[in-house]
Amino acid sequence: MFDLNDLREAARLVHASVPATAQYAWPRLAERLGCEVWVKHENHAPTGAFKVRGGLLYVQWLQAQKPQVRGLVTATRGNHGQSMALAARKAGLPIIIVVPQGNSREKNAAMRALGAELIEYGVDFDQSREEAARQAQMHGYEMVPSFHPQLVRGVATYALELFDAVQNLDCVYVPIGMGSGICGLIQARNLLGLSTEIVGVVSSAADAFASSFEQGRIVTTATADTFADGMACRIPVPEAFNLVYQHAARIVRVSDEEVAQAMRIYHEDTHNTAEGAGAAGLAALIQERDRQQGRKVAVILSGANIDRQRYAQVLAGD
Repeated sequence: MFDLNDLREAARLVHASVPATAQYAWPRLAERLGCEVWVKHENHAPTGAFKVRGGLLYVQWLQAQKPQVRGLVTATRGNHGQSMALAARKAGLPIIIVVPQGNSREKNAAMRALGAELIEYGVDFDQSREEAARQAQMHGYEMVPSFHPQLVRGVATYALELFDAVQNLDCVYVPIGMGSGICGLIQARNLLGLSTEIVGVVSSAADAFASSFEQGRIVTTATADTFADGMACRIPVPEAFNLVYQHAARIVRVSDEEVAQAMRIYHEDTHNTAEGAGAAGLAALIQERDRQQGRKVAVILSGANIDRQRYAQVLAGD
């Protein structure tokens, strides 16, 4: 996919626009869980999520490959869209973003504020992706996928930061949506020659990746009905699945209730906001706390973009 020199060059390019995010070992989490817990704070990125890294790198690469590109189209539940909208604005390109009906109002507002033309279409991401392809053909714009080697190379820079900053990690828990986050983590781990265990996390209500991992083939689901919209995947991308299947230790399912509890714990123990997918890694660690006793573990807080009303409900325990 890319080598270590490519990854370090990606970090140089990304850091020109996105400062490295922090990783902290939180004492209250360690006290609660019986292990050393490092949190990689991608919620502190400029768009509030890790995806911004991939968008910037992808658009730079695309303009070098296709200088004639006139505009971009993509589908998203929000964080990928904000990433692409920011990158398109920096590149001076128009962008159309298709989101499912009923998508997060605040994520939608953030994408519009970054200059995107927003279209609401379909009941889930996969239907939005079909409409995005139609829009790209109609306008003569470039269709941006949710998974691409350059997107992975960009987001892998968060993993490089984590592994450079924290030595001898035993395990890292990372949420899985379309797969760029976990694939970037796997590739960085492999390139650095580390033995750190990588555990993917999915919603029990959107467990296509987990079922595929267990059966050794792509398995799709009819629905992905979880409030953790960053993990609402029904159809795994084959390239992502192949890398995860070969190199991840396992995939853990977490319920919406476990995710909500992890969001409350993040607020209580670290005073950080986590969206549903952002809290999934911690939810999985809580579920597996017995097997991690005394170990050095990291969790990826991948994003903080949750609507205020929904977050208030979660904090209130509703």
